[in-house]
Amino acid sequence: MTGNELQKLLEPTIERLGYELTDLEARLSGKGGVLRLTIDSPDGIGLEDCEKVSHAASALLDVEDPIPGEYSLEVSSPGLDRKLTKVDHFQRFEGETLKVTMRFPINGRRRFHGTLASSDDKNIVVEVDGEAYSLPLATIDVARLAPEGHKSQGKFGVSRK
Repeated sequence: MTGNELQKLLEPTIERLGYELTDLEARLSGKGGVLRLTIDSPDGIGLEDCEKVSHAASALLDVEDPIPGEYSLEVSSPGLDRKLTKVDHFQRFEGETLKVTMRFPINGRRRFHGTLASSDDKNIVVEVDGEAYSLPLATIDVARLAPEGHKSQGKFGVSRK
């Protein structure tokens, strides 16, 4: 089962508990595989939230049995340097500093560290040293917030319990 298929399986259960599944990482080959879920909520994420989601996801995975072999299930919060993986994540964090690594070079570079100026369904615009770069969402390898002296602005993943 692919990561996208696992996400589609787990997302409804996690949302019913009041959380957003912000990222799913599946490294399941060989012995000691890991399924890592990152969750968020407007109130932030604490240990009890991770435990609640872990129990629900584990029960669902036991019933559906989509993953052959043994693996560890990990549930965590996105942290301040959270990955941005969905269009609404980029829209939520416009104006914030981020680091982006592209799969392919744009104007001769693959790494961008700047302010997220805007975003839409196809591109984000990152301002680096006064220059704006339009980056296609489809070719972003990894995008993470890069907070420096970051103070909570009431956005998901910023406040803590």
